[in-house]
Amino acid sequence: MSDFPNLFGPRLQGRRQWLVLAGLAAWQLPAQAQSGAVASLPAARSLPDELAGALQKGQPLIVMASLAGCVFCRQARESHLSPMHKAGSSIVQIDLRSPQPVLNFAGQSTTHDQLTRVWKISITPTLLFFGPGGKEVAERMEGAYQPDFYGPYLEERLAKGRKLL
Repeated sequence: MSDFPNLFGPRLQGRRQWLVLAGLAAWQLPAQAQSGAVASLPAARSLPDELAGALQKGQPLIVMASLAGCVFCRQARESHLSPMHKAGSSIVQIDLRSPQPVLNFAGQSTTHDQLTRVWKISITPTLLFFGPGGKEVAERMEGAYQPDFYGPYLEERLAKGRKLL
């Protein structure tokens, strides 16, 4: 029995190890989701209040428009937006198709879904950068960018938004 692994050679043995590790990693994903380890952002509730908080920090309010089950949204949240939020950036999330109530920049009650329609959002994730008066102060980031470039594009938009505040 000690010769069994050698019958397949080191190449096949390496593939087997990789498959086992990949299977274990995939098995852990549902456990992470249930444990709350998945990154999240606060849902937008009052855009005037959230914008005021961002402006007090000297930064634009970032609004992420997402869709439940969107893999690219999850990747953007986990890799970039959630760490930025934890570090103090003002970021909220709205969800396409969600009936969750929110106050728009005029202080009127609406829903997440209605906001996405008013803002003509059809691609997720979409990041919007708002400044005084609820005006967009940087170009939107629409859709998935290559992971290596998402961070630099995001920083570029933030820098532009800060200049216009």
